[in-house]
Amino acid sequence: MGGGRQRGQDASGRVRAALASLGARPDDAASSSEKKKYSEDMSAALAQAFAEELRARGMAEARPGPPGDGGRSGAERRIAGGIGAKRVDVTWATEESGLLLGISVKTINFVDRKSGNFQKNLTNRRGDMLFEAVTLHKRFPYAVLAGILCFPEDAARDDTPQRASTFLNAHQRFRLFTNRLDPQGRDEQYERFYIALHDARARPPSMRFFLAGAPALEVPAPTVFDELTELLGARNPDLYDACGGRLRRA
Repeated sequence: MGGGRQRGQDASGRVRAALASLGARPDDAASSSEKKKYSEDMSAALAQAFAEELRARGMAEARPGPPGDGGRSGAERRIAGGIGAKRVDVTWATEESGLLLGISVKTINFVDRKSGNFQKNLTNRRGDMLFEAVTLHKRFPYAVLAGILCFPEDAARDDTPQRASTFLNAHQRFRLFTNRLDPQGRDEQYERFYIALHDARARPPSMRFFLAGAPALEVPAPTVFDELTELLGARNPDLYDACGGRLRRA
């Protein structure tokens, strides 16, 4: 397994550093290509930060690896699923066990010009993420899967007298797809699904995590990874122990 957790930086610090590394966020009136690149850059930066956090917790093989780290670098890893191969943003897999942990990172960063809110692509994102969970759980029922759907903080303030905010609507739509507790449970569920709000323009930037279905309860970033680590230990008791937020050989 990997070395100890790096001192002076936890999951919150890694997320802040990832957001700070991005260029300026384009305006909502920018071209589709500019906005697409920004969202892709954010997903890639967050994937790197999440994988670094996993390695610091003992999951040495977590991908994507650091930039320039040969075959381990890159934003995604292709995993053979039960109904076809699937690219997964963050993975921890071993030759011994196959896929142990997967994290799907999706972002919606810009308002729809017509509606003035962030909700236009929410249905498509839900379909993408649920298909990903089914594909991976069919092949790896014991894998721990986490979904993280990210919005700007403004998504919690785009409500009108006629509709709730995109943030609240996302919780309503995804609340049934978190807390998969049993390897024989529903394939479309994630072990943990989070709705995240970020302020990438602030200095320092910030990101807040909320378990789907619980919009009033913020989950600190280190706790997100503590819970995933505990789930990994519980799913693989013959191979690993989870202790103090780290995973070690049993």
